[in-house]
Amino acid sequence: MADQSTELTRRELLKVAAVAAAVPLVAREPVLGAVAAAGESPRFFTRTQLALVDELSEMLIPADDHSGGARAAKVAAYIDGRLADDVLPDRRERWAAGLARVDQLATELKGATFMALAPADRVAVVERMAQEEAHPQSVEGHFFVELKGQTRHAYYTSSIGIHDELDYKGNVMQEEYSGTDVSKE
Repeated sequence: MADQSTELTRRELLKVAAVAAAVPLVAREPVLGAVAAAGESPRFFTRTQLALVDELSEMLIPADDHSGGARAAKVAAYIDGRLADDVLPDRRERWAAGLARVDQLATELKGATFMALAPADRVAVVERMAQEEAHPQSVEGHFFVELKGQTRHAYYTSSIGIHDELDYKGNVMQEEYSGTDVSKE
């Protein structure tokens, strides 16, 4: 099986930083309002946690001129649904602990909860979590790996990820079969 690296590349990191710098300072209540306006009624997360997952996932896969980002693909709602349907409580406990640790880390580093921070400060918190991505040791390191994996999965299995980002056109009729004809062997 091919090695699928989970490290945040320099290009991805620059993309996150550029988007965060371009986004105006977002207060906590408007973000919660945006999630609520999108019709998201959490099944596992609290509304505050859902807004946090929504913001984190959008930072990992931001919208660009080619396709919508994680927010448009409703990644947070997908993760929420998966956790709500999960029969094993340890995964839900890890997510709850991870989200709590994001706010603790934000408070330790920048003096406020994650959603109350300016975009550049949010990027700094995410960068800190990503530092140990290759070999996570802390709660935030393990959480970052889980968050990134679930965000990637949810995004690239959504219509936006498949059709807009990857330009998948679906099954198309081939005029000529380009494979190997095994009947001639």
